[in-house]
Amino acid sequence: MKLKVRPEDFRVEELIGLPRGPGLYAYFRVEKRGIPTMAAQVLLAQALGVSPREVFFPALKDAHAVAIQYASVKGAGADRVELPVMRAVKAGEGPRRLSTMDLRGNRFHLVVRDLSAGEAHGLRGKLVHIAAEGFPNYFDEQRFGSLGERGSPGKAVLLRDAEGALRLYLAEELRGDPEEVRSFKRLAREHWGEWAFLLERAPRPSNLRSVLTYLVDHPRDFRRALNLIPPRLLSLFLSAYQSLLWNRILGRWITLNFPRVVDLEIAGEKFPVPVSVPEDLLSRLERERLPLPHNRAWYRDEWEGIAREVLAEEGITLRDLKARIVERAYLSKAERSIWCLPQELEVGDPREDELFPGKVALEVSFVLSPGSYATLLVRCAHARAVGAPRG
Repeated sequence: MKLKVRPEDFRVEELIGLPRGPGLYAYFRVEKRGIPTMAAQVLLAQALGVSPREVFFPALKDAHAVAIQYASVKGAGADRVELPVMRAVKAGEGPRRLSTMDLRGNRFHLVVRDLSAGEAHGLRGKLVHIAAEGFPNYFDEQRFGSLGERGSPGKAVLLRDAEGALRLYLAEELRGDPEEVRSFKRLAREHWGEWAFLLERAPRPSNLRSVLTYLVDHPRDFRRALNLIPPRLLSLFLSAYQSLLWNRILGRWITLNFPRVVDLEIAGEKFPVPVSVPEDLLSRLERERLPLPHNRAWYRDEWEGIAREVLAEEGITLRDLKARIVERAYLSKAERSIWCLPQELEVGDPREDELFPGKVALEVSFVLSPGSYATLLVRCAHARAVGAPRG
């Protein structure tokens, strides 16, 4: 099974309630293709002649996709932007910046490729079952681009290890790094501390250069150098590690509460997906919300012991879960539903896959609540279809 072979294979449209009333903010409907949201932010700011700080997207969307999402811009002077990888059209104006609270959900249209006829038949059936039973609301692969084999910069920040966080950022390959950055990081591992040498060889343009420029003049001031990383990127480091802990807590709970599960790999770890969901448990699953781990999170009943156990395995406590050495990045204090029920699911008939001769493709469309992952729905269904149950 293959997802997102081409950007057109993964289409997502943000569903949003735009604020109403006169104001200083313009709201743009942005369609981007094959670029991350932060790149769209910079391109839109340049085209409108404003600072990137004045452009705000309330959610990040996958780079390997065609995505329609919304941005608020303060002081925009144009109503339309046309670029090769992005189109933006003014959709209204209002009194405030957009917020995650304005989001209503996302509508997805996916093409699942490289399936055998048997796989397509099994996947189709499991997708229909999941429409009725839902699936665990794990964070999926896209959340974990800043994790690496040698650790997480987010965890290093929480442990107040500024040099360790910088080493992971500058010299360790992370899951989401492009090859140019990976090549530089291999060099940085061999020449750690040789800041002028590394600055000459750092990719252009990149924030790596800003950090290295500072280290040339202040070679041991790791804490200040760490704070030169853009706050949104620091927040991604923190949220990736926080999300990993949340996944582990939920996964441990599922293992304890469902007799038969199949394994699903996320960011190199295996997480349990129930083979089936008893009808009398579904109402609880829909209501249950689990706090993201932070220093003031409160876990009740069975969740308390599970959370303590997961954190102990990482060598941390709840008290550690506060970003004390960075100035403008924070752990979320939100709660997240443990279960996701897709809406408006439609599954097409298997068809010949024009990209993989002899294989078939399946088109799937559905609506998910904000923050839930379309790829996870399909991968859970596929795991149910082909995985060997345990338990």
